[in-house]
Amino acid sequence: MADQRDITDRPDLSQGRGRVGAIRSRMPVYMDLLPPCNNACPAGENIQEWLRLIKAGQEELAWRQLVQDNPFPAIHGRVCYHPCESACNRTGLDDAISIHGVERYLGDLALEKGWEFPRLEHPTGLKVLIIGAGPSGLSAAYHLAQLGHAVEIRDAGDVPGGMMRYGIPEYRLPRNVLDAEIDRLRKLGIVFTQNHKVKDLLAEQKEGGFEAVFVAIGAHLSKRVDIPSMDAGKMIDAVSFLHDVASGERPVIGRRVAIYGGGNTAMDAARVARRLGAEESIVIYRRGEEQMPAHEAEKDEAIREGVKMNWLRTISAMDKDSMTVEIMELDSEGKARGTGRYETMAADTVILALGQEADSNFLTAIPGMQFEGDVVRVDPKTLMTDVPGIFAGGDVVPSDRTVTIGVGHGKRAARMIDNWLFSRQPAPRVSHPLATLDMLNLWYFGDHERRMEPELAVEHRVDFAEVVEGLTSDEAHFEAARCLSCGNCIECDGCLGACPEDAIIKLGKGYRYRYNYEKCTGCASCFEQCPVHAIEMIPEH
Repeated sequence: MADQRDITDRPDLSQGRGRVGAIRSRMPVYMDLLPPCNNACPAGENIQEWLRLIKAGQEELAWRQLVQDNPFPAIHGRVCYHPCESACNRTGLDDAISIHGVERYLGDLALEKGWEFPRLEHPTGLKVLIIGAGPSGLSAAYHLAQLGHAVEIRDAGDVPGGMMRYGIPEYRLPRNVLDAEIDRLRKLGIVFTQNHKVKDLLAEQKEGGFEAVFVAIGAHLSKRVDIPSMDAGKMIDAVSFLHDVASGERPVIGRRVAIYGGGNTAMDAARVARRLGAEESIVIYRRGEEQMPAHEAEKDEAIREGVKMNWLRTISAMDKDSMTVEIMELDSEGKARGTGRYETMAADTVILALGQEADSNFLTAIPGMQFEGDVVRVDPKTLMTDVPGIFAGGDVVPSDRTVTIGVGHGKRAARMIDNWLFSRQPAPRVSHPLATLDMLNLWYFGDHERRMEPELAVEHRVDFAEVVEGLTSDEAHFEAARCLSCGNCIECDGCLGACPEDAIIKLGKGYRYRYNYEKCTGCASCFEQCPVHAIEMIPEH
């Protein structure tokens, strides 16, 4: 019988990984993704983080985290249209978190407790001039002061606030709240010069020794339209109307008021008219309901308060106590066109709310300044105009016009001005992938109905008392606890319990975990159970 021998070579045990079975082809890593709420916030707030701090009972730390990006939480909790909530992944489970409600709670709590901004102890000695005391200018002033610069704001209004004061009615933004949040800025050493309309910017910059300028004038000029009228006094523009009311005046508008336009300003004017005693407040808009630029919540509140909507109508003439409107229709492209058919409607006053423009004429004399209509051309990243050292933001640059966008512009401009003053290049932004709903393991979270802010009953909305009330402490904490913490570790210990190899090391509260890759087999048990997708599997190197 032939000699039987094993022809397989003996393995060299000194080489390789020295383990039996499959070799790990991928490995888990802890990571942070970008929450959709943070991504959607025009002011760039780290919403998820300050919600986490509230959940942990650390309200003051939460407020200080918030004001790193936005110095006006009590204001924004009232007037922001909260795009963060539209983006909230919680909508795929039950309903979005009331982020604006929690922000308002935090802002009001800070005013109640007297929390103040920290003051920088080492000033730079550099001076920056800001034109305009609206949301963008005030935001820039705050962030520049935090960076150590001396800041002066020059503004044409009697008191600071811009369109927050003269464009947003008091029933939405009480003036004591507005004043309290602005007063914090004074304590940072920011100088306010009111009733000062800048005419020669370069001269004022030179005379004041300002190294840089930020232009943040609001859109205070109403767009006009030619409407034949026997009495021009029966037509007023919405911006002037709201400004007068905010200044304490009570314009005589009659029993029947028509508001011509379909934006948020039109809704405000219509609701104010009702509070001034108008029995009929009618919005006239040339297109359909779906095309109205007004925020849906603003439109719905106006209707609840008795404002009537007259879509597909345009005003063609105004008489003593009536107006002639043409019935419109939408063509195949969705554009409104006249039908040649007319109606007569009673109206004592017509309020024109057809849009607003920035009063940027004083900038036209500056050599090299470029414009796009009524707004100034700027670098979209730095917000610097074509004139070195002059920056612009808010309503005076190409952008949507909201308080939150203006505040975001102010923050960005402040940081870019600081870089420019010191001849630094902006630091590269760290971009994290967006945490989407499909990444989350929703089994971990229970269904919990959103806590709604109570509102003043419609029948009691006869003056300018605030309509929306805030959340209670318990309600705010409940809402904060509803946060899914999309893409960021919540230290739930799920990965620790799921690992079959004991390869995860807990580092202590607030420090999360780390992997012992000598033990890890790459089985992905930790990854598959993570409720917030704070773990990713990557190829083994």
